[in-house]
Amino acid sequence: MFQGAAQLNLDGKGRLAIPARYRDRLLNSCAGNLVLTADADGCLLVYPEPDWLPIRDKLLKLSSLNPKIRALQRRLIGYAEDVLMDSAGRVLVSPVLRTYAALDKTVMLVGQGNKFELWDESKWQAQQESDLSFSEGELPLELEGFSL
Repeated sequence: MFQGAAQLNLDGKGRLAIPARYRDRLLNSCAGNLVLTADADGCLLVYPEPDWLPIRDKLLKLSSLNPKIRALQRRLIGYAEDVLMDSAGRVLVSPVLRTYAALDKTVMLVGQGNKFELWDESKWQAQQESDLSFSEGELPLELEGFSL
């Protein structure tokens, strides 16, 4: 399970160094084979390949005749790229995906259980402010009675 947030830098070639605390897990679970794809929120999703494949297969089995399903397939499968961690624990984020997520130099890698989200740092900060601004009556029903 991946959790926690890390502020990282993309190098001049668009490479991202995966934090050491995740590297061994990724090497053991998927030999460093990852899949990067676009998310509707404007970030990238980073999956270990074994966790991505069932999602991809489920998406491909859905009817592409439904415009909303087709749009989701286009985004998730159309942008999906296989990447391999190098010996230094880095992955290359392609120019297409960097442009999609507006990734510049400073990024946030955020653990989300079986995957990571990769955000431009300023977009991440704005998302956090927006996410935490629930007003009266906006709390999802699933969270009623939830406590920490």
